[in-house]
Amino acid sequence: MSSKPHNQGKNQADAATGGSLGGKIRKRRRAVDMTLQQVSERVGLSIGFLSQIERGTSTPSLASLCNIAEALGTSVDVFVKTPRQSGAVSRQGEREAFSLGDVRRTYELLGRNFPETKLHPSLVRRPPGHVSELMRNDGEDFVYMLEGSMVLELDGERHVLNKGDSMHFQSHLPHRSATLGDEPTLELWVRTQPFFP
Repeated sequence: MSSKPHNQGKNQADAATGGSLGGKIRKRRRAVDMTLQQVSERVGLSIGFLSQIERGTSTPSLASLCNIAEALGTSVDVFVKTPRQSGAVSRQGEREAFSLGDVRRTYELLGRNFPETKLHPSLVRRPPGHVSELMRNDGEDFVYMLEGSMVLELDGERHVLNKGDSMHFQSHLPHRSATLGDEPTLELWVRTQPFFP
């Protein structure tokens, strides 16, 4: 999905046809005969937040979207087309940024998803005031702040991260983050759980 803004008419058409991200998730959930409660239990997101995603009033992070896709027995590509890196080298200016609904939050995948790869790096840009959902997933997460500041809450404990700070944690612990101040953030995230199957 492109990071360029979409016009309002297209958004309305998507909502009417189930072509929006939330509409596609709802359609898949119903196709596999799962309730919001069942999805919630599998992915560790609240029923309320999942309902907001399906109605288009909230958008999940890339990590949460991957967990939702896995719970629904499918691939993220069913919900959103994302650019893939074809070679071992990732060059600045050649990577295509993409978003998941909120065009102000963008992702750039920095690594290839080759068989048995252990690391899954990405650059994440977020606007001022952005607050993530509460997440839990397998593996480990590492974040390094390239620009801006954020607060990362891990298992109920808050940690303020400024430019140059990093944090490494087990991602099965409940965690969420929020940007701080009036500046956008640029964050390097490395996960041991793949974004895509």
